[in-house]
Amino acid sequence: MAVALLPAQGLEYVRAHYTKYEYRIPMRDGKRLFTAVYVPKDTSQSYPIMLTRTPYSVAPYGSDNYKTDLGPSEKFGREGFIFAYQDVRGRLMSEGDFVDMRPYIPDKQGTQVDESSDTYDTIDWLVKHVPHNNGRVGVYGISYPGFYSAMASIDAHPALKAVSPQAPIADWFVGDDFHHNGAVFLAHAFGFFSGFGWPRPEPTTEAGRRFDFGTPDGYDFYLRMGTVSGAEQYLHNQVAFWEDLIAHPNYDDFWKARNILPHLKNIKPAMLTVGGWFDAEDLYGALNVFKTIEKQGGAPANTLVMGPWFHGGWSRSTGASLGEVQFNSNTSEFYRENIEFPFFMYYLKDKGDGRMPKAYLFETGLNQWRKLDAWPPKDAKPEALYLHAGGKLSFDPPEDAAGYDEYISDPNRPVPYMGTIVMGMAREYMVADQRFAAQRPDVLVYATEPLDHDVTIAGPVTPSLFVSTSGTDSDFVVKLIDVYPNDATPGGYEQLVRGEPFRGRFRNGYDKPEAFVPNQTVKLEYVMPDIYHTFRRGHRIMVQVQSSWFPLTDRNPQKFVDIYKARPEDFQKATERVFHSKQFPSAVKVGLIQ
Repeated sequence: MAVALLPAQGLEYVRAHYTKYEYRIPMRDGKRLFTAVYVPKDTSQSYPIMLTRTPYSVAPYGSDNYKTDLGPSEKFGREGFIFAYQDVRGRLMSEGDFVDMRPYIPDKQGTQVDESSDTYDTIDWLVKHVPHNNGRVGVYGISYPGFYSAMASIDAHPALKAVSPQAPIADWFVGDDFHHNGAVFLAHAFGFFSGFGWPRPEPTTEAGRRFDFGTPDGYDFYLRMGTVSGAEQYLHNQVAFWEDLIAHPNYDDFWKARNILPHLKNIKPAMLTVGGWFDAEDLYGALNVFKTIEKQGGAPANTLVMGPWFHGGWSRSTGASLGEVQFNSNTSEFYRENIEFPFFMYYLKDKGDGRMPKAYLFETGLNQWRKLDAWPPKDAKPEALYLHAGGKLSFDPPEDAAGYDEYISDPNRPVPYMGTIVMGMAREYMVADQRFAAQRPDVLVYATEPLDHDVTIAGPVTPSLFVSTSGTDSDFVVKLIDVYPNDATPGGYEQLVRGEPFRGRFRNGYDKPEAFVPNQTVKLEYVMPDIYHTFRRGHRIMVQVQSSWFPLTDRNPQKFVDIYKARPEDFQKATERVFHSKQFPSAVKVGLIQ
């Protein structure tokens, strides 16, 4: 399905066809937000407005300095739209105070503001003041701008007709970016806030700082950092959000207020939510924004697009591969040409038929696009992959009266998340070869026999483990892996399909941390993000279980203390047991398509 990639518009084209204006648009509380607007020079027709709001800069600044490309992809600038780019409140050249994941305020009164009201006020000003607009607006953005796009759909301005949240942040404690199931994604969080999080007392055109790690070895760097609070030796208590992270180790009101999902109700614009199956940052947000709107949103159209992409890869790559894994076509180009562009053309220009499936998904393993009328698919049958003695894995439950496997987890020698030396969160980790981990004594490995037919798993993946620990706290990491036969990949390959940590203290609720009773068997069950993957005939399905994943996640000292402020002596070895018996049948629950 490869399609020809149109040439980028380029600076010469943009200058020849657009005039740039810079405005400071007033909000209801009097603060003014800096907005760069590019208007087509051809005034023989009217144009819809494409708006993106960002904390990352609308550079270049100055009316004579132009972007080299406009819109979500190369097609938009050549088609002709009005493009508006806005620095969000408190960032770069916009007035006001910046708040990370600014909470939504229901029933706002007077001059109360949130990102929904700032978008509303911006759209209201644009449609009234920018000439030759047709009264229709589309909003789009990736990652943080994806969050602002989703917020735009809440209490939307009547002119807002189409919204595309792409890799939107939804919940920063449960699944997006900086926490996964209560565990801090340390390398990602510090890598981001060490550059982004510094105070900005006055408007500026400088986007942020670049932190000098002084080493290419992230494993060593973060081990020496010690804990989350150990980052203060570099941040010097100046990064406000890092202070908030340390002060809120549980899912309290601070984090709950920043969860956008409960507010996605009565959505009026058409929605196109986009994500990547291998997005290391905001996979949770894309899937759950779509599902929540589907359940409670009421949007006139609500479509999910998922491709085999890293974070934002659909907009800035061919999408033909990630790391060592090939997808056999230019999937990103297909998306930009056949999905994103037609969506906005229909709702903003009445061009095309507007037909869009409920879910437009790339099935990995088989490497082909699918159009589905529901996600998860209605024909996905609940099944479970059970752990067995001897490292076996099967869809049959264990019959043994007793049985477990155990390993010693040493937080001072945590399991690395990559088999090579890397500094931060390598996006390729989402499909990385896991053979290096299988060789460690603190990683349990379970695998099926070679498959005699293709096995397709679709929807969420739910580890359901019966475990015990000799400590009073532990993390458990579960990985679902596609094991390639040697004749398919010379030397073999164990591709990570999905992996997630779970902080054991939250087994009864993210707002209810609870110590383990040493050596007492308990059940841990949590939901990992969806997959749509076919394990091919001749491949094997593998599950790995471990208790650290460093420095992707921060280390659990395995003692029930404030993890972020743990002392060196708090980090203790623990014996971890994973049970696989008739009474305690540990498994990974999946949706199986026959």
